[in-house]
Amino acid sequence: MKIALINENSQASKNELIYSVLNKVAKNFDCEVVNYGMYRADDPHSLTYVKAGLLSAILLNSKAVDFVITGCGTGQGAMLALNSFPNVLCGHITDASDAFMFREINDGNAASFAFAKGFGWGSELDLENMFTKLLSTNGGNGYPKERAVPERQNKKVLDKVKTVTHKDMLTILKEIDKAFLIETIDYPFFKNVYFKDCKDAKIGEFLKNILK
Repeated sequence: MKIALINENSQASKNELIYSVLNKVAKNFDCEVVNYGMYRADDPHSLTYVKAGLLSAILLNSKAVDFVITGCGTGQGAMLALNSFPNVLCGHITDASDAFMFREINDGNAASFAFAKGFGWGSELDLENMFTKLLSTNGGNGYPKERAVPERQNKKVLDKVKTVTHKDMLTILKEIDKAFLIETIDYPFFKNVYFKDCKDAKIGEFLKNILK
């Protein structure tokens, strides 16, 4: 599984710490982590949590990655931003049980963490536990086992509902504010890495033309 890490501006200073912990855990599950930034507090390419939502949706809808790890001060804003896009199901993770049950029950493809609220001494240990529980399952198995069947059915219903309540990603990219889109993706790492991993030719071609 390929995992993208995205940090928004208020918590960019923690990118190195978060990436280190996530990468350590990911290796135990044969997962690859791709760090899309922000990389530091003074990074010239600034990502708000809304931009993190758009960037996550681009990565997931074009299948450049399989999963996104993101967050903000509380984790709430990033979670809401990601869930505003099609084919993105983001959970708000506050502890290890959240991480495990979100994957087992909801089978999501993104997780948002609070990187300021309650984040202090020893928080890297909490992150390691949460990342471990998040990646310890392939997702969608149900929890507890006696609830597995209705939970899988509910997930299918939710996926169908989202196809009605959301436009497709390419349409969104064409209709969204062009300046906002360019501000989100116009930085070296995205341009050097994304197009190699993108598996949706139409989205990839559209973004290449936008960045010309």
